Amino acid sequence: MPANIVTVFGASGFVGRHVVRELASRGWRVRAAVRRPANANYLRPLGKLGQVDIVQANVRYRPSISAALDGASAVVNLTGILANQGRNKFDAVHAAGARNVAEMATKAGIDRIVHISAIGANANSESDYARSKAEGEEAFREYAPSAVILRPSIIFGPQDEFFNRFASMAQLAPALPLIGGGKTRFQPVYVDDVADAVAIALSDDQYKGKTYELGGPEVMSFKELMQLMLKIIGRKRILAPLPFGMAGLMAQLARPSGWTPFFDAPITPDQVKLLKYDNVVGEAGDADGTIEDFGIRPETMEAILPTYLYRYRKAGQFSPETV
Repeated sequence: MPANIVTVFGASGFVGRHVVRELASRGWRVRAAVRRPANANYLRPLGKLGQVDIVQANVRYRPSISAALDGASAVVNLTGILANQGRNKFDAVHAAGARNVAEMATKAGIDRIVHISAIGANANSESDYARSKAEGEEAFREYAPSAVILRPSIIFGPQDEFFNRFASMAQLAPALPLIGGGKTRFQPVYVDDVADAVAIALSDDQYKGKTYELGGPEVMSFKELMQLMLKIIGRKRILAPLPFGMAGLMAQLARPSGWTPFFDAPITPDQVKLLKYDNVVGEAGDADGTIEDFGIRPETMEAILPTYLYRYRKAGQFSPETV
């Protein structure tokens, strides 16, 4: 595949850097399509000299998508946001942006396409995030029917916004909130396993036009995830149950000021809505397979989390192992 070019939209994000590295290691020439190329130069060393190119593109602007796809033979769409900010709204990025990429890729004659969605994508969800993710999936099914749709659960890894966020809070806060009592179940998946699935899906025709849900080997409640994180960083904190209604109100009040009595807005009102539903493989019942169908044996959290959460221990890397 050394002559093949794959355009990766959203390459500068947490998942993007791992996907870029994996694709480069498999011989692809990677065109990293990002909104701010000047801030993405760290992607270049992930491949051999000249193997990773960085171009400007925004999924909200079709001409930039067309330019980024010129000469490419494959596409990966990783663009996603966790909260509305400025002109980057859920509908604009997850729905309209996905439709733009799907349409332009098909127009360019590209049929090797991978689109990253999320477990919980649901057109009827009360969450704007989940609803827009479902609309993005539908856009690819309509305009790029050969696309492989991947729905990961929470993705963990060195730059994740889940374990890092709560571990950072645990350094100072005496208590961590258990929204909804911490009963919501998750099936976290390691970012490098997701990157492997992307690369395999892109290269093998048997996956075309199918949807896969990606989860790790462990299903844990939100409370259990917090307990595991605290054990790894060697800290004891109160885990305080917080009803959904109060959590939603506090998140709503925190957005303008960035402050609440308990924590510094680690969650949005829309994410509170998401936490009302389990985030595990098989809940939707409409997927064609799981991460195991790619021949991947997913990593456990206990094997990976200590490799980057150690920095939240009292003595950092010099603290004794706790797991």
